[in-house]
Amino acid sequence: MTPTPYATRRQQLAAQLGPHAVAIVPTAAVQPRNRDNEHPYRFDSYFYYLTGFTEPHAWLVLDGQGRSTLFCQPKDLAREIWDGYRLGPEAAPAALGVDQAFGVDALETELPKLLANQHAVWWPFATHPGLSQRVQTWLAAVRAQARSGIGCPQSQHDVCAVLDDMRLIKDDTERALMARAGRISAGAHRRAMQHCAQSLRAGQALHEYHLEAELLHEFRRHGAQAPAYPSIVAAGANACVLHYRADRAAVRPGDLVLIDAGCELDGYASDITRTFPANGRFNAAQRDVYQVVLAAQHAAVNATRPGARFDDVHQAALQVLCQGMLDLGLLSRTTHGNADAVMEQRAYTAYYMHRTSHWLGLDVHDVGAYTQAEANGDERRSRVLQPGMVLTIEPGLYSRPGSDAPEAFHDIGVRIEDDALVTANGCELLTRDVPVEVAAIEALMA
Repeated sequence: MTPTPYATRRQQLAAQLGPHAVAIVPTAAVQPRNRDNEHPYRFDSYFYYLTGFTEPHAWLVLDGQGRSTLFCQPKDLAREIWDGYRLGPEAAPAALGVDQAFGVDALETELPKLLANQHAVWWPFATHPGLSQRVQTWLAAVRAQARSGIGCPQSQHDVCAVLDDMRLIKDDTERALMARAGRISAGAHRRAMQHCAQSLRAGQALHEYHLEAELLHEFRRHGAQAPAYPSIVAAGANACVLHYRADRAAVRPGDLVLIDAGCELDGYASDITRTFPANGRFNAAQRDVYQVVLAAQHAAVNATRPGARFDDVHQAALQVLCQGMLDLGLLSRTTHGNADAVMEQRAYTAYYMHRTSHWLGLDVHDVGAYTQAEANGDERRSRVLQPGMVLTIEPGLYSRPGSDAPEAFHDIGVRIEDDALVTANGCELLTRDVPVEVAAIEALMA
């Protein structure tokens, strides 16, 4: 029988724990929304990465020999009438490929047994409130058996440190899921862009939440479970607010609209930003700013390849943006000189105040260090890109009325974002099913 991706990951993790070690990984807790309701449940990403199991109140215990134990909710037909189907511990081994399973009510008695005579315990530090105290309680129960010759783990380690590096390199299953999520999200952006222009041409009142509704409809229509993050739909000056949420502002002809939105599909995030003219045609100032940001993204995409460093992507975009700020008159050549001086002085932060990339995966800002130790161990540098890594590429320019920019550029915010899979020879953009070139955007919206 071919191992599932989850079983393969468990074996890879076990090999790094050491032969006499145990890892404990809980799923996420249920979060109350108000007095008698809960937020829609979303599993813990580490737990799901190792199990593919989506029910709450579950734990995975894995030892250094690769033996896996799942704790999950027991079957309860009365509760299932209210809350839905439960897999149950009897069916879990066959369904999930774990070696054994218990009801979660057995956790306190079984965990000390699994820790007995092990040398080390691994668990996710600083991610689950109260977990540290529970681990100490289980260790104390093991120590209490010392007179019976039972040994207790003497060292504790953060399992996230190992899992973060594993999650940085996406396997074939993850790549396929992320590619499909990118296609769904691209379709949602296309739908919102076309709806925007059509509504304005028809003389209909249009607000940011109308465009958000088009996004959500397309996500769910194609099977995505939810947005990967709160959708940003920002019209006009709102596009200059980086974490603006879709709200009630009117969308008017002549506005630029910035949409930063992506779906989550089977746990995996997509993340796309497009900026487009509400009525389907860029004016001169909007086009000029947009072309600078697009050129910066092209430069960053070309810099995304194996052997390059993570920061190289940002520096490539930054060089083009800084030159563009001078060319557009956003920054004065008299004051700032050339693009290199703008970069050195960090004068660009008046118009570009965020980084160009972040990791993407089970979390929209996915895990994984952005730096790595050099061979001599004495310094850390930006991480070297490897095939299988996925990162966003999202340069932008944001010109507010209080800046020194010419008035024609005031209240223009432009960001262009795609998801890039590092390949053997460069990178593959997973989200280019939505147009990015000026002519292609205008053609779509016509």
